[in-house]
Amino acid sequence: MIITIDGPAGSGKSTAARKLAARLELPYLDTGAMYRAIAYAVIASGIDMKDEAALLKIAQLTELQLDCGPTFTRVQVDGHDVSEAIRSMDVSAVTPYVARCQAIRDLLVKRQQQIGRELGSFVTEGRDQGSVVFPNADKRFVLEAGLEARALRRFQELTADAEDVTIEQVRENLQARDHVDSKQWEPLLNSGNAEVIDTTHMSIHNVIDHLVAAVSKTPTK
Repeated sequence: MIITIDGPAGSGKSTAARKLAARLELPYLDTGAMYRAIAYAVIASGIDMKDEAALLKIAQLTELQLDCGPTFTRVQVDGHDVSEAIRSMDVSAVTPYVARCQAIRDLLVKRQQQIGRELGSFVTEGRDQGSVVFPNADKRFVLEAGLEARALRRFQELTADAEDVTIEQVRENLQARDHVDSKQWEPLLNSGNAEVIDTTHMSIHNVIDHLVAAVSKTPTK
């Protein structure tokens, strides 16, 4: 079974995907981590983040490895585990430049599809999983939430990891990412081929219960 969860940053999709995968005992594929990993490599290289040709070259040369467990996706860049490092605000600031480069998206989509073939059954989350990467998934979800709720969630995550940020900085970063990312899941919303869940006022426990109930009613293809 293939389950996709798309939506904006802070909507709860990463936590939901991890917990749903654990509940169903399936591998968890965090595709957003792949874009973050390239952004991490871009920062380390010191290149101009607005130079798309240079960004693509970094993406092509970076050795990216993912270990998809039922509760995590460990990420390695050139042999080094960066699973925690890619969650920083600095990486978040560069990620939109990576994500808006279509050539990089095409490169990573192929890699994601390859991982999907190797895994067989899995839960995956990102921005375009149900619309572009796995359009024939058994179940497709889009998680949404209001900007203020998402900013607060992300701010709490970052400060818990000792990041020195303000909620205003987090809000601005989310708005910038929304501007780039929203078109990736809009085809799902327009087609009606995904179930939309507004998590603004939902606990993660309620979100998981809802997802599990929806998946249990879905026949495999």
